[in-house]
Amino acid sequence: EIAIDDFGTGYSSLAYLKRLPVSKLKIDKSFVADLPYDEEDSAIIDAVMALGKSMKLAIIAEGVEVKEQADYLKEKGCRYLQGYYFAKPLPADEVEKFLKTRA
Repeated sequence: EIAIDDFGTGYSSLAYLKRLPVSKLKIDKSFVADLPYDEEDSAIIDAVMALGKSMKLAIIAEGVEVKEQADYLKEKGCRYLQGYYFAKPLPADEVEKFLKTRA
């Protein structure tokens, strides 16, 4: 599967959605950082969510650091969230132990 990372920044382009067999969009953390208080970021999140839904793409929000961001994104229908709110990066040998404590 192909995911477009940092969607909405740099070289990510809507043209990739047409040319590549994309299955996931990862919303850049710069759009998540000021949620839910920044109206422009909220509008961008709404637009990406609508685009993803209409194209049957999974949407992943990067950089979720606080509960308010997680709650907002979940309310908007974003099922996949990643960031320090859930865990800091872990060495591979610690991931299994971490997951067992979360089950």
